[in-house]
Amino acid sequence: MSGPIQSVERAVAVLRALGGAGRPMRLSEIADALGLSRPTTFGLVRTLRDVGLVHQDPASSAYSLGDGIRTLQEPGIDPHDLRSHAMNWSDALASRTRLEVHIGFPDPAGVRIVHHVFRPDDSTQQLRVGEVLPLHASALGKAMLGFAAAGPDGAEPFTRFTRRTLVTHAALDAEIRAARRRGWAMEQGELVPDIGAVAAPLRGYGGSGVGALAVVGPVGRVFRPSGTPLDSVVTATVDTAASISRSLGLRP
Repeated sequence: MSGPIQSVERAVAVLRALGGAGRPMRLSEIADALGLSRPTTFGLVRTLRDVGLVHQDPASSAYSLGDGIRTLQEPGIDPHDLRSHAMNWSDALASRTRLEVHIGFPDPAGVRIVHHVFRPDDSTQQLRVGEVLPLHASALGKAMLGFAAAGPDGAEPFTRFTRRTLVTHAALDAEIRAARRRGWAMEQGELVPDIGAVAAPLRGYGGSGVGALAVVGPVGRVFRPSGTPLDSVVTATVDTAASISRSLGLRP
């Protein structure tokens, strides 16, 4: 039996990206969100446009879902399925880093925590499953912005939670571009003072972003004094996200 056809997987990923964005996307944004080259992305969206599944605005040249495929505006995986794929890996990650682990899923108001593993210590902790975090002030949210084609619609300034919160589109866009280059996002006291996190995207078939994974803890246990995250935390987070993504159907 032959294996999966990569071009079909990528076409589905483009449709899911457009469906989850909530706004028209430029060609470069689609390519960056899916980790594809511009020529490859152009070939995909042109074909999808020609068969009516994607609409291209004649004025802006931006792309959105066509009239024939509105059902793909829903996320590509159920949050309960995401949690079931991630549970065992999340437990192992918490043990490896000695920090909390959160699994995030897209929500109309931001990113919703669908699974939470406590730090493996004796400290008092509160279960955060069901909590919705802001996209602009959390590592989970930035991972969704950078790799799942989500986007905040609010006008500037964004809600400020601490003195470190990014409150402008320019500052947030710069952070998202850096996250895409690195392959992971971070948060350093931007939502809660003295709490830091490193997050990586969770991808499904074709590379489409379906959620995010974050390691969370006191800033001093996640970051060096210089402000860069510990290599051990980044490596553990990225490796675990890759393992979960393979479980979700991502292929190299």
